[in-house]
Amino acid sequence: MFFVFDRLGDVQPSGLGEQGLFFHGTRYLSELSVNLWNVRPLLLSSTVATNNFLFAADLANLDVSRDNDEVAIPRGTLHLLRSRFLWQNRCYEEFLFVNHGLSPLEVPFAIAFNADFADIFEVRGMHRDKKGQRLPDRVEKDSVVLSYEGLDGVIRRTHIQSNPSPDYASNKELLFDVKLHPKERATFQFIISCDSPAETKSTGYAKAVAAARQEFDSAAETFPRISSSNSRFSDWITRSVSDLQMMTVGNPEPNYPYAGVPWFSTVFGRDGIITALQTLWLSPAIGRGVLEYLAALQSREIIPSIEAEPGKILHEMRRGEMAALGEVPFGCYYGSVDSTPLFIILAGAYYDRTADRSFLERLWPHVEQALRWIDEFGDVDGDGFVEYAQHSRKGLVHQGWKDSNDSVFHSDGTLAPAPIALCEVQGYVYAAKLSAARMCRVLDKADQSSRLEKEAEKLRVQFENQFWCDDLSTYALALDGDKRPCRVRTSNAGHCLFTGISSPDRARKIAENLIDPVFFTGWGVRTVASSEARYNPLSYHNGSVWPHDNSLIACGMARYGFKDFAGKILLGLLDLSSMVDLHRLPELFCGLERRPGEGPTLYPVACSPQVWASAAPFLILQACLGLSIHADKNQFVFDRPCLPEGIPQLSIKNLRCGNQCVDLFLERRGDCVLIHREDKGSNLEIVTIVS
Repeated sequence: MFFVFDRLGDVQPSGLGEQGLFFHGTRYLSELSVNLWNVRPLLLSSTVATNNFLFAADLANLDVSRDNDEVAIPRGTLHLLRSRFLWQNRCYEEFLFVNHGLSPLEVPFAIAFNADFADIFEVRGMHRDKKGQRLPDRVEKDSVVLSYEGLDGVIRRTHIQSNPSPDYASNKELLFDVKLHPKERATFQFIISCDSPAETKSTGYAKAVAAARQEFDSAAETFPRISSSNSRFSDWITRSVSDLQMMTVGNPEPNYPYAGVPWFSTVFGRDGIITALQTLWLSPAIGRGVLEYLAALQSREIIPSIEAEPGKILHEMRRGEMAALGEVPFGCYYGSVDSTPLFIILAGAYYDRTADRSFLERLWPHVEQALRWIDEFGDVDGDGFVEYAQHSRKGLVHQGWKDSNDSVFHSDGTLAPAPIALCEVQGYVYAAKLSAARMCRVLDKADQSSRLEKEAEKLRVQFENQFWCDDLSTYALALDGDKRPCRVRTSNAGHCLFTGISSPDRARKIAENLIDPVFFTGWGVRTVASSEARYNPLSYHNGSVWPHDNSLIACGMARYGFKDFAGKILLGLLDLSSMVDLHRLPELFCGLERRPGEGPTLYPVACSPQVWASAAPFLILQACLGLSIHADKNQFVFDRPCLPEGIPQLSIKNLRCGNQCVDLFLERRGDCVLIHREDKGSNLEIVTIVS
């Protein structure tokens, strides 16, 4: 469940039309408005709590006039505090009225509502020739039930319950006559339930808020606490942790972070894996949750309509009406070329982080199936590269992370024909085979380990020979269906640094390229260089800036020793976090050049929060610190740690390894970073490599 509303807390059908209360891919509340004396109240302020738990808005009355236009009740006489939170498939809302006047007040208070039960894909703009039908509404003394029967045969219900009961109720509004003596208070509480039968007794507001707070607080205790002498960085990290937890806690898939609100509030394979990699050093439980769920849904058969093939890892899941009917193929959809090798990378990284051999043994058959998919289905033509081509008209044309229809093209702007071998995917496959080789050694499979290492090296050599464009100082974006390189400078090459497939000399050229003004806007690295034919800073993938993309690029730069470049990206995103609402990095923003004294140009329909954008600072910070955690040795290793100039001091508390934890304090002294251990009692070892 998620709720999108305006600053007053209302749901308006105007604008982009994305507002509403959503549950399992369906909008259960499409309008919601509050009126006092038949007009919207005055907004004083509103905010979402730092931990994302509670929305609160302070409202007041406008001037209330008599028939002769004389002001009878001055503006601000009535204070209305509106509070809202979501918990267990319900929205809990409270209105607290306070009369600050010297005379009694009689306040006409109205709540209007409607439910269109639109599928999330309809909200995004897709047209449906046929829809289900609204069922008769049910209006009772203290509740209203709005119902819809979809073409999938499922009845969806929105149940609105009021305490106290309204003076008048209909299927469109609840009306109250609120009588208040001077300084008197009155409270009204509402529970909006999705798909809960009207007879099901809801937990009251007070008990629900206490239980929900306890659930949030318990989740927060499991995550290390990061703070800095730079308060802006601390605010950014606090928001990122809260958004990560909000997108994870309470999901039916344990420890699986959903991708983004509003368009992607569901399981995505690629997004979940990358988020797990970004946060693995802080919270390996997310990595385990992602691996377990994706392994359970690993494809076992060939189904072209949903791009399924044996061993392939899920791209996304949807639970709405259109997915159930097959109007969109995304009910359980496998159309991503990179989720499968990324799954293997995460499996190996999770073992390195936890040394959990028993889990690795259970997971290994799924890793082997994924390896088989890479060799048999990923590389259909046997040229040594993994490529993709669309098998269903309803699915995605492009199946890398840049999945817009125009995201893969040649230098003259012509679109590349399929099948397409993306440069970063070859890097993922290279890293996946090396990761699998390490896991083989743990499982005493020496011969298989040696074979995988040889396959990885063969791929690396072939990749360098066929993808490198010397005049561009970067790798081609892709090879098209005719094996012609797409000679375009893009951020995709930065992922090749992340995976380690690039040679050191070429890695330097790529890193310097990506930090050049044709890529680096001052906020971050663009997806496409400004010199390219299809560059458009206002587009989704051809010139915009994506925080998660930047985190992988920065991690790759640090891997090859360019930590000053990684730090520059970190500080650019830090500045961005200070300029956006709630310090929350959006899914993407426009790739326009940073202008002095101005904030970033936002992309109008970007998800916010988007979980891999929220997790971006964790990976970049880890990369700058050169931090790796070796559970088998109870060891934290800092390889030439670096802190950017904007972050002179850093505190990390409750950083766990197995059943033990450490508290660390880091400070920059000149070109060095000193690491102080503040905890006592654990036998965890801190190793610092300085040269």
